[in-house]
Amino acid sequence: MRDARLRRPRRLPLLGLLAALLLPLALTTAPDAAAAPSATPVRVMPLGDSITGSPGCWRALLWNRLLDAGHTDIDFVGTLPAQGCGVPHDGDNEGHGGELVTRVAEQDLLPARLAATRPDIVVMHFGTNDVWSSVPPDRILAAYNELVAQMRASNPRMRVLVAQIIPMNPGSCAACAQRVADFNARIPAWAAATSTGGSPVTVVDQWTGFDTATDTYDGVHPNAAGDGKIAARWFPALSAALAETGDPGDPGDPACTASFRTVSSWQGGHQAEVRVTNSSAAPVTGWTVTVAPAGGARVTQVWNGTLHAAADGTATVTDAGWNGALAPGASTSFGLIATTGANSAPPAATVGCTATP
Repeated sequence: MRDARLRRPRRLPLLGLLAALLLPLALTTAPDAAAAPSATPVRVMPLGDSITGSPGCWRALLWNRLLDAGHTDIDFVGTLPAQGCGVPHDGDNEGHGGELVTRVAEQDLLPARLAATRPDIVVMHFGTNDVWSSVPPDRILAAYNELVAQMRASNPRMRVLVAQIIPMNPGSCAACAQRVADFNARIPAWAAATSTGGSPVTVVDQWTGFDTATDTYDGVHPNAAGDGKIAARWFPALSAALAETGDPGDPGDPACTASFRTVSSWQGGHQAEVRVTNSSAAPVTGWTVTVAPAGGARVTQVWNGTLHAAADGTATVTDAGWNGALAPGASTSFGLIATTGANSAPPAATVGCTATP
């Protein structure tokens, strides 16, 4: 038991007393030399429709798996908040229920969302509603081109993970299962043509091994088993992208992307705009775009570029000189008129871009 009797305080020498009084002040005013600046988290945007955001509980599983693997400096971003899932996680996302990727591209909805969240990596499972609505793969991939160009305008070193979307077999759409398979078959070639050294596009196969009978609750949206499969497929690709993000590396060769957007259409023709974006970290001094219209359409007129038409209907458009030089992330555009048959499909085109150093 401690002695409770009062003790006479011991006298401190004058210098010792002054030191004792000044020491706390010195500790509070001296800079903390040992403090290290906190690392800037890598910002990851989950992008898509209801499969991503309503509630998209695969995101919660993926978040916690990343943390368990040591990826602690991450920030899931989006203009939409979490919708439950019963698991602590960073729930910010850009998964808008019912949204079509073609509509997002046509209405220029993504740039404002990118500006608000500034992602470094986009994880994209997008196109289910388009496939359900019988939108042709050419139009969906043209929308993909537009979105990727906008991502790179926001961040020239954007890393994009794109899903071959999960199977779909709702009772109200007997043709949807095959449409998904047909669309997914086009994605790898599109990604290979779109990817650059400075802004790679990585395909993540979410289709193989996913069973709508056991992994969804309605033939479309994942149940708990489906969420687990989706998270497991995203994890290795996103983990690798996180490890690589932040390394400026070699800016590499100049590269560009092109995206097609219909401005107006009429019986027998349409007007469109093609946006050209420097998708690399190196400057571009000139560009050449190939435009292959769908449905037998032919490009007959171009402005803000020089047209070279081929016998098979593919058009080659080079810059007009004044709009050839593009800094990393910068964009320009040219317009075109195309003639079509009387019974042609909705305007669409496959476009590609080659940059001049």
